[in-house]
Amino acid sequence: MNPPATAGGTDLDPKMSDQSAAKSSTRRGPHIVGVLLFAWSWFVAGALLLIFAPPVLLLGILCKRQNWIYWWANWGARNWLRLTGVKVNVTGRELLEPNQAYVFVANHFSYLDAAPLFAYTGHRMGMVAKKELLKAPILGVGMGYVNVIAIDRSNRDRAVESLKIATERLRSGISFGVCPEGTRAQPGEMLPFKKGAFHMAVQAGVPIVPIALKNSDVLMGKGTGEAWPGTINMVMMPPVDTSWVKSDDDLDALVQQVQNSIMHELGIEKLSVRRATTTASAPQNRT
Repeated sequence: MNPPATAGGTDLDPKMSDQSAAKSSTRRGPHIVGVLLFAWSWFVAGALLLIFAPPVLLLGILCKRQNWIYWWANWGARNWLRLTGVKVNVTGRELLEPNQAYVFVANHFSYLDAAPLFAYTGHRMGMVAKKELLKAPILGVGMGYVNVIAIDRSNRDRAVESLKIATERLRSGISFGVCPEGTRAQPGEMLPFKKGAFHMAVQAGVPIVPIALKNSDVLMGKGTGEAWPGTINMVMMPPVDTSWVKSDDDLDALVQQVQNSIMHELGIEKLSVRRATTTASAPQNRT
């Protein structure tokens, strides 16, 4: 079906049409209200960082209590969601072993996604994030103290080294959350998964937990510039064993298995052809 024509007979840009459809599908009220709530959500995030982060970081560093910084970050993630009117409903947490490290792999629709992935799994968490976050005032300083590993997507060698660090921390018992699409997807779509998180899990010998984050695109969808109160449903699926992965074909099958389970839970039938910026994969050695 061709894109609709304007009054002058010129076809609209299909990309613009897709973006407009995404915005209209996520809107829950007047645009100006959504814009104000979007601004409020970032004001709250900034206030939490500016008021609480400096003293917590200072005390944690001076007293050599990194746990203080981690627990504050967990508290901050939860309260950012609460103060912006977002609740998180978690299902499937009973499927996990409390003392087992996991790689939690989730879809990525929204700026909201990292907070439930970090704060609601019930495990001590680290995150894999893009290096641009290191430039954020205060946040960039604190990332290293809460096991957030920054990936330089433009430099393969640096990305590989970062993934090696994350893998070592996995082996030490810290779980990691990853959104392997590499960027936020439009509502109703999913991008092909990158393999870095899967290499990490295989090399560390830990299971992967597929997670479907539902409704975050409705509450703060990509490109809408709006935010709305509501509930994110975080569905944690049974852990996927990685010990059988011995070859590149096995790894591809693992990626497909995990992505298919998340797509099925979200009701997405096929991958988008759009790809995120290419990033490095981890080393190929899986012995």
